[in-house]
Amino acid sequence: MSTDLPQAHAASVPDVFDPTCSSRHALELIAGKWQMLIISALEEGPMRNAALMRRLGDVSQKMLTQTLKELERNGLVMREDKKTVPPHVEYSLSPVGRSLSETLLVLDRWAETHFGTLDAARERYDAERAK
Repeated sequence: MSTDLPQAHAASVPDVFDPTCSSRHALELIAGKWQMLIISALEEGPMRNAALMRRLGDVSQKMLTQTLKELERNGLVMREDKKTVPPHVEYSLSPVGRSLSETLLVLDRWAETHFGTLDAARERYDAERAK
């Protein structure tokens, strides 16, 4: 039994700057606002749909549902149907989703720390362009 990699993967090294590398899909998957916020919210523990909507604040039901399905499809979120009446479904992070949430926590803190600087820069830029 050969342990050689298939020819297409033998010479390839993951590189996000290579347009054919699947790592780009991983970046696209997590780059959206809702994906990042959902993963960060689920770091707090399993949540039901309504609790996620309250935590996120301004997400529509349609966007939340689509994003949760995408995250579940890609193995970042797990959906557990409790099989009760009324329906009770909880979402939680998978192990790989939990590893991502640790990274996103750093980004969340960065945004919370620097949003004022970004707001001021945007206001200066817009004011200069309005002259």
